[in-house]
Amino acid sequence: MPPVFPMLTVLTMFYYMCLRRRARTATRGEMMNSHRTIEANSQTSPLNAEVVQYAKEVVDFSSHYGSENSMSYTMWNLAGVPNVFPSSGDFTQTAVFRTYGTWWDQCPSAPVPFKRTPPNFQSQDYVELAFEQQVYPTAVHVLETYHPGAVIRILACSANPYSPSPPAEVRWEILWSEKPTKVNASQARQFKPCIKQINFPTNLMRLEVNSSLLDYYAELDAVVLHGTKDKPVLSLKTSLIDMNDLEDDYEEKNGCGMDNLNKKFSSIALREGTSNGYFDKLPYELIQLILNHLTLPDLCRLAQTCKLLNQHCCDPLQYIHLNLQPYWAKLNDTSLEFLQPRCTLVQWLNLSWTGNRGFISVSGFSRFLKVCGSELVRLELSCSHFLNETCLEIISEMCLNLQDLNLSSCDKLPPQAFNHIAKLCGLKRLVLYRTKVEQTALLSVLNFCSELQHLSLGSCVMIEDYDVIASMIGAKCKKLRTLDLWRCKNITENGIAELASGCPLLEELDLGWCPTLQSSTGCFAKLARQLPNLQKLFLTANRSVCDTDIEELACNCTRLRQLDILDEDTGAST
Repeated sequence: MPPVFPMLTVLTMFYYMCLRRRARTATRGEMMNSHRTIEANSQTSPLNAEVVQYAKEVVDFSSHYGSENSMSYTMWNLAGVPNVFPSSGDFTQTAVFRTYGTWWDQCPSAPVPFKRTPPNFQSQDYVELAFEQQVYPTAVHVLETYHPGAVIRILACSANPYSPSPPAEVRWEILWSEKPTKVNASQARQFKPCIKQINFPTNLMRLEVNSSLLDYYAELDAVVLHGTKDKPVLSLKTSLIDMNDLEDDYEEKNGCGMDNLNKKFSSIALREGTSNGYFDKLPYELIQLILNHLTLPDLCRLAQTCKLLNQHCCDPLQYIHLNLQPYWAKLNDTSLEFLQPRCTLVQWLNLSWTGNRGFISVSGFSRFLKVCGSELVRLELSCSHFLNETCLEIISEMCLNLQDLNLSSCDKLPPQAFNHIAKLCGLKRLVLYRTKVEQTALLSVLNFCSELQHLSLGSCVMIEDYDVIASMIGAKCKKLRTLDLWRCKNITENGIAELASGCPLLEELDLGWCPTLQSSTGCFAKLARQLPNLQKLFLTANRSVCDTDIEELACNCTRLRQLDILDEDTGAST
């Protein structure tokens, strides 16, 4: 019998790698906090004076509580000097994300999470800030004025947003990261994490947040960037170095991170042994099931061990559900090109947050979908600013089986691009939050996509008459279960009547910040009587809600679990 030791050696090494990764439950931020303090060990000469600056501009973000046409509770409040700090409390002059807590993931409209999401990626929202001067960061201070603790990751970018010419290379570097932690106090604080030193100057920062452990909305007032114009010199006095840091650095230098995803599946020389040990005795399907528990980077690493495992790791069945959002900072056209042969059977694809600043081109995205789009059922493209009308046309032509399309915060898409969505007649979920979809295009979509069950139109400011939209929804979308009309500016009791009579299956309805709805018209009582399946109802900031409305809801909507009647002035809520 041929010896199995070479194969066992490979398996032992891979098993050790997995154990090491499992053991490193602490994030890089925690390791830096406990083992090395770059800030304390860096020295600045008098000629290299520290520069302290507030954000000049908010260049991108994923969501905010406020309106697109005002400053209250919007991300734009993060630009400039503090408006509120050091005061604590709920202030409209702060930046607030759309949600908090776990209830958002428990409502009927919550999508099913993707498998194979790395445990160290827990970001839910982000905001990117531009500063006046490029500096080598020595400190980042976040001024939090209410319910702190949402920020879990801070990144710096090598690209200068004010440069007249595009950079040859764009790099993102994590300065600090940490798992979501519960902060018991709700008072204001100046959050000063210990950041990592980087080898390039920056004036573009990114904060990523996770609000799942918060009891209320987190409010941010300003971000302060400390840095030097010249690269700081580390002092000769060095602190302890953690072996995990060395291992991480080794992986990055040797191309084991997502930096070199395009190299993972290239034609590398792999030995073909005479025996693969116990793997020769395992059914093909069982090996596939085992590998299904690996994250994408681990799958890439394992593919380099031998031809047998390379064959398994490159099997399209391993890529039925593909979540690329955690790798937004590295994913590019080359990555998609090398993934392309393995994604011919992909059904769920998450490209949210990816492709910005030239990482993914229209041609690269189009080539990928032409090969891999025929089986797509779900496509997540939130905050994917590389998208244009051509991309939506390609989606409508190549993804005929698509049922789930998320274009949340794709605010750079031109209005005419949304006309192509009407060709996707099988859509069941459509998210258009913070997009420039116009009334004519949306009416066409509603007319042809009668299978819709989940529809988000929150903060769509280009729609002229929401009563017309509500009437079309009531006439065409009889299967609708959830509807988000957050901050729709002109819906009236007439539109509500059309929705209530035409969509009896509604389980979730968000009418928060709809100022034209008045309880005196009986619209809320009618909702309660005609929509007995309601589980979530948001009437945020509607001061006309009265006791009669609450009594009708209590009597008729026995499945109701989430009710928001928050009065933004008084803070009263239920």
